[in-house]
Amino acid sequence: MFNRTSLQAAAALASISLLAGCSLFAGDEAEAESKIVVGTTSSPTTLDPAASWDSSWELFRNVFQTLLSFPTGSTTPQPDAADCRFTDGASKVYQCDLHDGLKFSSGAALDAAAVKHSIERIRTIDAEGGPNGLLGALDKVETSGDKTVVFRLKESDATFPFVLATPAMSIVDPASYPADKLREDGKVVGSGPYTLVKYSDGVEAELVKNPTYKGFADRKNTGVVIRYFGDSDALVAALKNKEIDATYRGLTAEEVVDLSEKKPENEGLQVVETTGANIHYLVFNPEDPMAGKPAVRRAVAQIIDRGALVAKAYRGTAEPLYSMVPKGIAGHTTKFFDQYGDPDAAKAKAMLRKDGIDEPVKLTIGYTTDRYGSSTADEYAEIKRQLEGSGLFEITLVGKPWKEFQAAYQKGEYSVFGRGWFPDFPDPDNFIAPFVGKENVHAAPYEQPEITDRLLPESRRKSDRAAVTDQFDRAQQILVEDVRLLPLWQGKLYVAASEEIGGGERALDPQTVMQLWVLHRKTSW
Repeated sequence: MFNRTSLQAAAALASISLLAGCSLFAGDEAEAESKIVVGTTSSPTTLDPAASWDSSWELFRNVFQTLLSFPTGSTTPQPDAADCRFTDGASKVYQCDLHDGLKFSSGAALDAAAVKHSIERIRTIDAEGGPNGLLGALDKVETSGDKTVVFRLKESDATFPFVLATPAMSIVDPASYPADKLREDGKVVGSGPYTLVKYSDGVEAELVKNPTYKGFADRKNTGVVIRYFGDSDALVAALKNKEIDATYRGLTAEEVVDLSEKKPENEGLQVVETTGANIHYLVFNPEDPMAGKPAVRRAVAQIIDRGALVAKAYRGTAEPLYSMVPKGIAGHTTKFFDQYGDPDAAKAKAMLRKDGIDEPVKLTIGYTTDRYGSSTADEYAEIKRQLEGSGLFEITLVGKPWKEFQAAYQKGEYSVFGRGWFPDFPDPDNFIAPFVGKENVHAAPYEQPEITDRLLPESRRKSDRAAVTDQFDRAQQILVEDVRLLPLWQGKLYVAASEEIGGGERALDPQTVMQLWVLHRKTSW
């Protein structure tokens, strides 16, 4: 996503583990009444949705409601606080009718005015790093009575329901959240499955069942305590010391592999693997004297061995990716494999020679050292090894902390740089639109009129997202021909759970956000 933080995203991992020694005898009712303690290295940066386009979404999903949401198993927005639909044929007028009896934890009614207030304050405050960028298509918000909200868009955009389903669009109580500034008292008033009763920044959040909640979440526990850890070593230690019941976001690839191995300390654990939607890819600088040449980019694409990359750097906790649209998302293809096939240095050499390039190509490749996990350095060392092993390239690697790295690639200091992407929502649009155009998330203009002026607008007029395959198939073919972006790998998601903890297989929604309400302690006899 445009500014969303994805800490430890190299593994994009979630794991669940039991606090051993617990035995319940009260049947299903007792199972549903057990509080769960979880740990994570991904702590919120803010408690105000108007300021967050990052890992704070984990907490928001569990304490706020949105008009629409993504229940586990759904890749299209489903009703949460409202039933919504486009009321025109051009996907420009979107109406939501709120469900009856919705209340905030403060006791105030959640009505149409509250929805309008929540969305408009995002635009008014326009916080740096906040979610206002998601509302680019929105013209205005109107209300009719207490229950109807109408969103009028500046242009056709069938992905707007997906935006409304993100935790960024959490509905807040107007009496508790100012229209023109952020709330900064460390408290939360929402209408979600849980209420936040205690919060210590970077330390702990305590959630209990919201007694007035009306929504789709079937809560299997009475509440959750989230403990925040500074690193994965401390997280794993707490897990093994039975100080926490579960962990999510923070385990490295090595730790996932270790937990999957059959050895005494892992007895009673199960590891469930699912396909993730996070991707890693290379971005070529069009202004660089060598990376700006299509022949150079195609030669890199011809050499990269994705299988070896994920095996060596991620120990199989990721999988090769041959499209900017990953598996599990409508419109996924394997066009880079179709175009280049298996790695072949001889073919890459022929591409360079045809363009008159006879000497080894010198490229500087930049990557961030502190955003995507501990395996990132190994990933780029392997890329360097592969490219130089062909005899066609000389690679200089430059690793920097995120803020320095971001400033450097925005200034054009790298020939090539690596990025990771967690989607805002599970639609192919979110894996192409942010990367193209004069202004994009890479600060490297990629003007491709066929995509920006024809294919994306055509697709956004179609509210039936299954009907946009042709547009995204063509868009991906253009990306293959240009090779301005080179997909590398797609993450896998893991839930490592005790055999006595249930819900781990359903804990992550399509946005890879943890739905804490599904976790529960099973009955044992």
